[in-house]
Amino acid sequence: MRSRFLGPLLAVAVFALSGAVRADPVDDIVNAEIARQQIPGASIAVIKNGQVIKQAGYGMANLEHQVAVTPDTVFQSGSVGKQFTAALVLLLAADGKLRLDDPISRHLAGTPPAWKKITVRHLLNHTAGLRDPDDILKMNQDYTDTQLQRAGSTLPLQWAPGTKWAYSNFGYQLLGILCTRVGGKFYGEQLRERIFAPAGMQARVISERDIVPHRAAGYDVVKGEFKNQQWVSPTLNTTADGSLYLTVRDLAKWHIALDGDQLLGAAIKQAMWTPPTLKNGSTVPYGFGWETSPTLERRSLWHDGAWQGFTTQGTRFVDDGLAVVVLTNRSEANVDKLLELVAAHYLRAPR
Repeated sequence: MRSRFLGPLLAVAVFALSGAVRADPVDDIVNAEIARQQIPGASIAVIKNGQVIKQAGYGMANLEHQVAVTPDTVFQSGSVGKQFTAALVLLLAADGKLRLDDPISRHLAGTPPAWKKITVRHLLNHTAGLRDPDDILKMNQDYTDTQLQRAGSTLPLQWAPGTKWAYSNFGYQLLGILCTRVGGKFYGEQLRERIFAPAGMQARVISERDIVPHRAAGYDVVKGEFKNQQWVSPTLNTTADGSLYLTVRDLAKWHIALDGDQLLGAAIKQAMWTPPTLKNGSTVPYGFGWETSPTLERRSLWHDGAWQGFTTQGTRFVDDGLAVVVLTNRSEANVDKLLELVAAHYLRAPR
């Protein structure tokens, strides 16, 4: 149901913006889909053979101030940020500061006996058997790294490490703590120095207290009406499971960097994009911070994200030299549907 207060205003904004950019049929595709899904705003980037061929914004970055989305609008990453955490772990491994098959207890003090067989690799590919401590955390309370680690350590494992797969935000939170310990400085600063700055990206860890130009607001839809995102504590908005500010320009530069070997070598990329083999011999379509299942019946590497009123996705079509990024500022949006509609146009696949 469309909000009786903001719905008509949003519709006017969408049609006004679409009228300004109707030359490209992709604009019609995106405008129609965000109107259908009641998404306040979206930004997309399309990269073909290492070149940006489309960057655009649609709808509203901020409904209260009626600020339009542009390619420079800053969104929250959600779990798309996991691929950067994974890349940093692999860079530290290449430095010789850790090994993927190290038990995490070698690098994290105070781990419980039940974790003694959990390795760095298990955290990277979600096979550690950890439970997420969401139900015992107070989302409006700050936690130190030690307190966050301790909260998760009170929960029993779901199964023996390496035997099954289950998506774990807590596992990537631990990776961020581990990177901070091993790298000698906050993991976000390491990301800036080793990935973001070399790639020409302005991405950074979330800080709601800082002045961030072009920052979008995130929205929920509650009983048909737009509501502002729910507040969480500053420390829970800086964890390594996906707490980044970024733009589609940033993610376009990331995908261009992934097309070469200068930022991340071929061995690191192969490690990120190789599905794990469980102890029973089966494989899981997830590498290190990347899903590896097909999209539009094509080989693809991708990840989506959802956090604080934002939904995001970036997908690389392996055999087509194509990458598509979509960022939105509405929770529970079908961002995969929007991305596939855009990708299908460039792939000439049936929609």
